[in-house]
This record gives sequence, structure tokens and C-alpha cells, in this order.
Amino acid sequence: MFDWVGLETVAVALAIAYLLLAVRENILCWLCAFCSTAIYVWIFGDVNLYMESGLNIYYMAMALYGWYQWQYGGSSNQGVAISRWTATQHLQAAALILSASWLSGYLLAQSTDARLPYIDSFTTWASVVTTWMVARKVLENWWYWMLINSVSIFLFIDRELYQTAAMLGVYLLLSLIGYMAWRKTYIEQNSGSIAVGSI
Repeated sequence: MFDWVGLETVAVALAIAYLLLAVRENILCWLCAFCSTAIYVWIFGDVNLYMESGLNIYYMAMALYGWYQWQYGGSSNQGVAISRWTATQHLQAAALILSASWLSGYLLAQSTDARLPYIDSFTTWASVVTTWMVARKVLENWWYWMLINSVSIFLFIDRELYQTAAMLGVYLLLSLIGYMAWRKTYIEQNSGSIAVGSI
């Protein structure tokens, strides 16, 4: 196993920069995300977290998609605005995440040396859905990340990726800050059509 500590430090710094910039809706967050996840592809593969490694390949693609959506998406081609999902959309997302997690967890458990395959699968599939939510600026993405990061802390401590686990602890706090910042923007952009008490 390669000593990834130095590269992990760089990946963690870029990942924190990504989240800080995302909270501020700064499009440069996607550049930091692309570089950080490119490093993590190799790190996670080396410590037998294959779903996490594959997830980071997806993150690289989503960094490009997210940049495009924030720059050119939306009805006026000036970037997407913050939106919310309905209860039905959340239920559909949960069903997709849980069924995909069970299937890939089972396959990994049967045919690979993957560590904690069901947990690895859950954090992976939940992150797939939630990253798409970020790219589309769905407000509730921050709540999803709080759950994912809480579970991932355990996963990364088990694999002795202590810097990454600590980073996710910071992410929990930043996710709450992100939710509050995006919620404020959402209320401002919809002030004529929603009641504050309904958020």
C-alpha cells in the first residue's frame, strides 16, 4: 500500500476549498472538486474502497457538469437558481439509493475483497444522487450530505484515512452553514411567492 498521507493532505485542502466556495455559490468550487476527486480516485482504490474510488470518477464528471449548470443552466441560460424537491422526489431518491446500495453491496461482498461493502455502497450511491442535487442547486442537498458524511466518517476511520475523516467532521458544520446560506438566498429569490415559515 502506497503512503498517501501527503496527497491526502492536498486532496483534503482542495475538498474543503470546494465546500467553502460552494456555500458562497462560487463557480470555482467545481475546479477544486475536480482536482480533489482526481486524487481520491487513486487513494480509495489503494485502500480497497472500490465504490468510493468509482464515486470519485463520477465526481470528476459532475464537476464539469456542475460548472456548466452554474454558468449556463437555468431558463435564462445564466445559471441555475436554488430550488426545492417535493416529498415524492425525496422518497424516490431514497428508494433509488437504498436499492442500489443493497445490490452493489451484495455484489461486492460476494466477489471482491471490499471493506464494509454495504456501507461503502450506501455512501457512494447517496453521494451520486446528492452531487447531482448540488449541480442543480437543490436546497436539501445539504441535509443529505450531513447524513452521508456522518456515515463516511466511520468508513474512513476504519481505513485509517484520518485526515479525510476529520475533513468530514468539518463538512458537517459547513453543511449546516451551507444550508442556512442557500435557504436565505432561496427565500430572497422567491420572496413574493413563499412564506418564510414554510421553509
